[in-house]
Amino acid sequence: MFLALPASAPCAAGSLKLSTWNLDWLTTRAQGDGALPADVTPRTPAELDRLARYARRLAPDIVALEEIDTAALAARLFPAPAYHIILSGDHVVQKVALAIRAGLSVERHPDVTALDVYPPDAPHHLRSGLDLSIGAGPDRLRLLVVHLKAGCRDSGPRERKPACGTLLRQMAVIQDWILERQDEGEAFAVLGDFNRLLAPDDPALRMLAENGPLTLTTAGHASPCAQGGYFIDHIILGGAARGWLQPDSLRVMLYRADETARLSDHCPVSVRLALP
Repeated sequence: MFLALPASAPCAAGSLKLSTWNLDWLTTRAQGDGALPADVTPRTPAELDRLARYARRLAPDIVALEEIDTAALAARLFPAPAYHIILSGDHVVQKVALAIRAGLSVERHPDVTALDVYPPDAPHHLRSGLDLSIGAGPDRLRLLVVHLKAGCRDSGPRERKPACGTLLRQMAVIQDWILERQDEGEAFAVLGDFNRLLAPDDPALRMLAENGPLTLTTAGHASPCAQGGYFIDHIILGGAARGWLQPDSLRVMLYRADETARLSDHCPVSVRLALP
């Protein structure tokens, strides 16, 4: 599916700011809604306005968004005509989405529904991946936005926790997606909330890199958003995109200390790519 986005101010010539941001239950459903945990409260107009101010400060060309209920709410933060919102087709509250700066050409591919590794009759379901291609020609970039199963941030290959088994099955789905991109010679990125402290020696990352080298842009860095802890929000580059990464471009946008509690428990993570 191709989307023709209206012309607007393009990204800086030859440069692309790529971000990921988990927005922590971005919903206006009433507290007590059957689709929400009991402790989740709806976002107020004032909170949405504050998030929109941070979105303007972030000013990404492309941003992966996690925990998004509706496209309209994402558009409160990244409004038209400057951005176009693409939302996964999941029947869950915590969907993934992309906000893409107008002027960039987009091709949408089928959602990666295989990331929901639960059986069809499970009481709850996991999030699909959002699969798109941005641009055309030598700077075409394939993107997969993910939000993986929580509960397995750090474990060895023999960890018996059910959440770890689930996450490793999801990693196998991503591995297959990466293999297809490598076979087709595409530049690609996998980005979002992995719920995993990925590092070069992590078995989950080694699984993804079995078929060819990947660049984990957060490797070797601690997140100031997590008081010096390691990242669970990542941007992984593969194929030609590995060579597009601008050195030392990793950035984390922090909130004001008095605003953190009700904005999000994640901060936006960004890198810059120098396009060919």
